[in-house]
This record gives sequence, structure tokens and C-alpha cells, in this order.
Amino acid sequence: MTTAVFAPLADTRPTDGGVPARRAVVRWAWRLFRREWRQQFLILALVTVAVAATIVGSAVATNNPPPKSSGFGTAQDSVSFTTYDAHTASVIASLEHRFGRVEVIENETLSIPGSINTYQLRALDPHGPFSGPLLSLISGHFPSGPDQVAVTSGVATAFHLRVGATWRLGGVERQVVGIVENPQSLLDEFALVAPGQVTTPTAVTALFDAPGVLPGSFGKGYQVQTPASVAQSNPLNPETISLAALVLGMLLIALVSIGGFTVLAQRRMRSIGMLESTGATDRHVRLVISANGTVVGVVGAILGFVLGLVVWLAYRPSLEQSSHHVIGVLALSWTVVIAAMVLAVVAAYFAASRPARAITKVPIVQALSGRPAPPRQIHRSALPGIIFLVLAFLLLGYAGGTNNGNGGGGAPELIFGLVLLIPGLILLAPFFLSLTARLGRRAPIATRLALRDLARYRARSGSALAAISLGVLVAVIVMLAAASRYGNVFDYAGPNLSSDQLVLHANTPPPVGTTILTPNGKTHIQKASSTATATPQQLATHAASIARALGAQLVALETPNAQVIGTDLGRQWDGAIYVATPQMLRTFGITSSEIDPNADILSSRPGLSGVSGLALDYASGGKRGPPSSDQSCTAAAGCLPHPVVQEVGALPLGTSAPNTVITEHAMSEFHIQATTTDWLLQGAQPFTAAQISSAELAASTTRLSVESKNDQPTSSAVVGWATIFGIVIALGVLGMSVGLVRSESASDLRSLAATGASSYTRRTLTAVTAGALGFLGALLGVVGGYIGMIGWLRSNSLNGGIAALANVPVLDLLLILLGMPVFAAIVGWIFAGREPAAMAHQAIE
Repeated sequence: MTTAVFAPLADTRPTDGGVPARRAVVRWAWRLFRREWRQQFLILALVTVAVAATIVGSAVATNNPPPKSSGFGTAQDSVSFTTYDAHTASVIASLEHRFGRVEVIENETLSIPGSINTYQLRALDPHGPFSGPLLSLISGHFPSGPDQVAVTSGVATAFHLRVGATWRLGGVERQVVGIVENPQSLLDEFALVAPGQVTTPTAVTALFDAPGVLPGSFGKGYQVQTPASVAQSNPLNPETISLAALVLGMLLIALVSIGGFTVLAQRRMRSIGMLESTGATDRHVRLVISANGTVVGVVGAILGFVLGLVVWLAYRPSLEQSSHHVIGVLALSWTVVIAAMVLAVVAAYFAASRPARAITKVPIVQALSGRPAPPRQIHRSALPGIIFLVLAFLLLGYAGGTNNGNGGGGAPELIFGLVLLIPGLILLAPFFLSLTARLGRRAPIATRLALRDLARYRARSGSALAAISLGVLVAVIVMLAAASRYGNVFDYAGPNLSSDQLVLHANTPPPVGTTILTPNGKTHIQKASSTATATPQQLATHAASIARALGAQLVALETPNAQVIGTDLGRQWDGAIYVATPQMLRTFGITSSEIDPNADILSSRPGLSGVSGLALDYASGGKRGPPSSDQSCTAAAGCLPHPVVQEVGALPLGTSAPNTVITEHAMSEFHIQATTTDWLLQGAQPFTAAQISSAELAASTTRLSVESKNDQPTSSAVVGWATIFGIVIALGVLGMSVGLVRSESASDLRSLAATGASSYTRRTLTAVTAGALGFLGALLGVVGGYIGMIGWLRSNSLNGGIAALANVPVLDLLLILLGMPVFAAIVGWIFAGREPAAMAHQAIE
């Protein structure tokens, strides 16, 4: 009998449990999240709100401007004519022969009786190959014969029409068969007829597709446009700005969330100790916290998407009314939406990764006891942060000096310079906390303890300080850039008009024989115009009729054959000047007694009277340019050096408004002539979009053009909103971080309360913590902002160099530097002071 002994089977299972162990740990992390979601509500709310705000903000920013294909439909090219003649027919025939399908749209501008409001009689095939997006049927049906017409709701209201009514138009009776609209422009009022029914068109548009053919390669005699040539691409489009804001916002959320996940890890200390005692590896422990962060990011991203979609659906109708074009239900910036949801998960994961690594270094016995590990004294050097700031300073200086000192050619260096400011401030935050603790060694006991705890628990306070400084950094850069730009009296930046003002410009062609410089650099001699030119009296009559219909006061803007010349902070004077007529002065409530009899120029632009080197050129119509060393400004040369400038605040501030005028004293003394080619319409209340559109259509038939208020903000608006942004970010971070920082020293607080410390001490601890964090964050952000702006302006001559920083928004900076920390300290004082419920032991979670 024989006996065989077999070798034991080799255990091929992984030593760390493999995939089943990791799956079990992930399921446990999910159960912990469901059980303790209230403790993580703050982080979850941050992620949710950030994703929702990004979705709504990017959708509004992307859909507020008119569509890029507005006026093109589905076509990629278009050509326009002022009438349908033999030349127009030959061009359209050649386009059809070369490219195939061509769709022709004919328009005739007509006036509504008794009003300046106009509409267009439009011949358009509703089922044409390209015009689908330009036409939408609201009710009824499209016209199919010469005796049918469809109108927009505005035309129906003006002529009291309804579907089924008969309308006599141009001597022809037509039946109204439908109500239509232009989805790409809700202000477009027209009457739609079948093709071929417009006998005397004033505008003809041909839509076609010319793939691969550049607009400039077509024949002479007509100009082809594309959506790209009309829109003019801009690298800083709304989508790019939304993505940049998203990255910065998620970085702030990650910095703030580090403290929250650290507290959660400490609350689970005993559970993690039990997990380690059963054989879990450090990788499993890290996975518990990291998986929790990932779950928070995923849930926050989903909730943020749902919340953002609901808010967008509720706000979309209002946005359609304000932007005057139809917006699709799901017209979201999906690139930004996907990026927001992905970055939300990534930010939460990385925020949880740091506490996950720290918790693995706690011994098992200490973890089972539930006592948090004492903070390690790590000496952080300021050198890495300083290196990053120096590199940012150099890159921004290089970017500012490109393109002959106007900063127009260093976009990559500018972006990298701004990006390097962020790690520079993050790396300097721990050093500032240590420095503050050293400086507070001789402070009272409560203040000293608060400053010491900020330095001891840098895992929470350091990330909070970095988040505050980044928010303040963005605000300070915007404030300083706006103050330096708007502070230059020669820089015509800002709103052109107020909302209750319109300016009418005469579109008169240059005299015959004038040399014209085209945008491509070529010149040609102005020939006789084929259309009749309106006389100044006719233009004035048309302007008066438009003002009368709008119920506005008409002010003739007389343009003198003189100009202000000079240079200040790298910029030359390029603004328009007018004559201070008695009618203009009365319009703005300026009496003759308020004007210096020796004044040559009146202006509402602050600081113009203090500019040195200013001159008034009245001999060459302002064509001389700034006086140079070899060109003196003398009376013999028709130039007045150092004119007397009086600043009058009652004049309007808009860049296209009469903000700088020549007095009648100067007009008479220097024999300056003036002509009237512009008119100001001053209304009693802001003009509506419909009024502006009607004025534009009325002016288009009378050789006038209308200029209305643009969307550029004022300096005070930019600086004010930047200040509010910085303060709100700082207070939000403080509100979420002070409690986490103070929870680290809960045992010290219990000891103080047990030894008889009053509520005054406890209030002081919280107030000093909030105030110190707020002040240090504001100081670090302001320093970083000034480093960035000085680096950019030091070699930027166009924006005035470093001298442009003389226009400092002192009040706003003080609100951020002092007002915000004081407010945070007061709020901390009010809500602190409650005596701990348990003094003898640490509460068990």
C-alpha cells in the first residue's frame, strides 16, 4: 500500500482582496454618504449651485447675441442689392450657373400711416431651399397666390388685421391668411407675399452656397458676405469665458471642500481604524474617502444639471423677449455643460484625495481611540510661491509689451502669466498663516490662540485662505484694469449714450473727386452718386419728423472744422467735439452764468482741464495731429496751445454724446465754421427696442442712420460689481471654513469653558479667526492683483504704463481690505459664544 502526499494548492488570490474588496469598500462609502449626507450638504450644495450657475450662465451668454446665421437661413453666402435691375438679374443668373440653387428675397420698405414705424413688404418662398430659419408660422397658413398675404403680429396690430380679413395694400386687395414671424429677429415686422409680388423692391438678397470659395474671390460689382465675415470671430467668445470661469470656480470649490472632507475623515476615525484592523490596506482606506468625494461630485453634478435645466426652462421666455429672437428649448452650450459636470466630479475627487492620504498615516490604535492626530509642524517656505509670482510678472510684462507696446500680440503669455498667479498665491498661503502666528505671540490670550490655531491646522485654514485670495485676486485685477482704462480722459471707453438718447447721423457721400481709402488699403476716386443726395434742409426735416414721432427733443449737433489735439498716457485724442449752441446748453440745463466767459472748451470728461500739452487746432480741421518737436502750436499756424477748459458736469458723459464742446466765444474769436450732420434725440424716458427699430427703419429711407445705447458698462458698474464679487466670494468661503477650523480645536474650547472662560473669550476666538482669515486673504489677493497689473502695464505704452495705476479705486479696495474682514469678525462674534454641550469628552459620531 502506497500513500501519496499532494502539495497544497497555491493561493492565487490577491493579497489586498482585489476587485471584490474594492467593490465592498466603494459600497461602504456609498452607504456612509447616504447616512451622513447632511454632514456633506454644504459641499454638495456648492457643487450643485456651481454646475447649475454655469449651465444657466453659459446658455444666457451664448444665446443673448443674435444667431451667427441671422439673415442667412441655412445658406453659407449672401449678396445684397438696393434694387432689382438688369445688373442684379445678371449677377443672380451667374450665381445660379456657377453654384446651383439661389434663393431671392425681395423687400420693399413701407411706412405705417401717421407714424415713423415702418414695415417691409417681403416676397419669399416659405418652402425655399435656404430661408426656413427666417420664417415661422404662428397661425393660419402661408400665402400661395397673388391675392393672399401673411403678416407679423406688429403689422396686424398696426392695421387692425386678423386672419380672414381683407387688406388693401399698394392698390391690391389681399386676404390675410396667416400670422408669421422671423425667429431670428422678433423685431422684424413684415407682410409676406408670394414670390414675384413685390414690384419696386428697395432691398434684394440672394442666398446661396459657395463651398470653398472665399468672399473676396467673386467678381466685381457686388460683395458677398458669409456668417463668419459678418460675425467677426473673437477668441474670447461667451463659451470660452464660461469655461474659464468654470475652471476658476471649481478650483475654489476644491480648495474649500478640502476642509470639509478632512472633518468627515476624522469623524469616521473609529470606523476606519476597525477597517484597518481587519486587514484593509492603505489603498482601501484612501479609497473610502476618495470614493466618498467622487460620489459627492457625481450627485452634485446630476443635481446641478437638473437644477440648471429647470432654471433655464423658466428663464428662456424672458430671454427671448430681451434678446428679440427665438431660442431653442435645449439651446445650451453643451460643451460647457459636459465640462461643468466632469470638472465637478474631478474637483470633489481631488478635494477628498488630500484627506484620504493624511488619514492613512494615523496609527490603527490611535484611530480606534477616536482621537485625531496632532497637527504636524511643517515649515513651508515662501520661495516656491515667490518664484511663481516672479514668472507671472515676467510673462505678463512680455505680453504687455508686444505689438509695439499695445499688448495685442501676446495672448499665450498673458494667459500663462495669469495662470501662474494662482499657484503662487496658493503656495504663499501657509507661509502667511505661520507669519501671522509669529506676529501674534504678544497678543491677548484669545487672539493668540486663534492665530496659533490658524497656523497649526493649515490643512483647513490654508485652503480657505487660498480660496479667498483667488476670489479677491480676480476682483482686484478687474478693478485695476477698469480704473486704469476708464481713468484715461483720452480713452473713449464706456457707454456711448444713455438709454434716453439717440443720435442721428447723416450718411452723405463724400464730394465727387474725393480720394477714398478702402478697408483693404486700396484707394479710389469718389464718383457721382447714382441716387439723389438729400440736402441739409431735407435731412433736418427727416430728423425732426423722427423726433416728433418718438416724442423726443431734437438737438442739432453742429460740428466745427476744429479739433482737440494732444496725447495723454499713451493715447491720442480721438473723440468728437461739437459747438455749445444755446439750444444744447438749455437742453442740459446749463445757463450762461455758469460758463466762464474766457472758456474755449466745455467738457464733462473728468480731468481734461488738467491735461498738459492740450491744443485746439482750428486751421486744418483737426488733421494736424499732436504737436511734435518740429511743429509748434502757434496762432500763426492756426493752433491754440493750452486752451481754457472748463469741466461742466451737466453735459452728458457718453462717448458719442456731446461731452466736449467748443464755446461760442472760441468760435467767434478764431473764426471757426460749423456744419450740421448729426442730431441728438433726447427723450423723457428710455427708448424701447421697438422704438429704436422703427427709428432705424425710418432713417434707412432718408439717408440717416441711428446710433443707440451700446452694452458697454460704466467704470463704476465694473468696479462695483468686481468689489461685490470679491466680498461675496470671501464671505462665502469664510462662512464655510471658520466652523471647520474652529472644530479642530474643539478640545481646547472645552478646556477653556471648563476652566471658567466666559463667552467673551469664545466669541473672540471665532471673531479673530474670521477676521484674520478675511484680512490675510484680501491682502494676499490685492498683492497678487497689483503684481499682475504692474507686470502687464510696465511695458504697455498704449494703456499708459504704470502711471495708469494712479487711478486707484481707493474706496473699493478699502471695502475689500478692511470692510470685509471687519464684517466677518462682527458676524463671527454675534454667532459664537455658545457653551459646549459636553466638556469632559469628545462626542462620538
